[in-house]
Amino acid sequence: MRDIEDLKKEFENFTINEEACVDGSCELEDLRDYPSYTDALYAKLIAPHVSGIYVSRWDIKDIAAQAGDSMAIHPRKRMFELLMKYASNRENMAKVLDALANHFEEKIAIYEEFVEAFPASAEIFEPKIEKARKTLKLFPQILDEYFPEDLNIVDAITDI
Repeated sequence: MRDIEDLKKEFENFTINEEACVDGSCELEDLRDYPSYTDALYAKLIAPHVSGIYVSRWDIKDIAAQAGDSMAIHPRKRMFELLMKYASNRENMAKVLDALANHFEEKIAIYEEFVEAFPASAEIFEPKIEKARKTLKLFPQILDEYFPEDLNIVDAITDI
């Protein structure tokens, strides 16, 4: 309990010195390094508390193989980074998302079998199924957000 009180005091004492930025020189300091899209996707797709599905290293290896990439076993995060490196264009990202969607659908089917065979498990698996379906609905948005179809690199460069 004492640790929580110390943390509360420390948080209350934390202040931002806005006067130091009067001349605008620290505006750039306020810009935080935003996580790369790989980190953002990892948090949305691979984190089981968000997506409802646990994706193991072997699952990532299988997903990569289905998408057309060959991959060795590494830590999960590194494997996902390598998978996203492969998915650096719209076509490959679509393959990866399709393979990931197939994996999610297989896991959802297993969860639904558990719920059917053991109705008392519904309170455990129903939320996971809902999260997985919600995550699956994000896939078209992910593809459009990170790889817009009408993006013309030449036009983008000349506009700069």
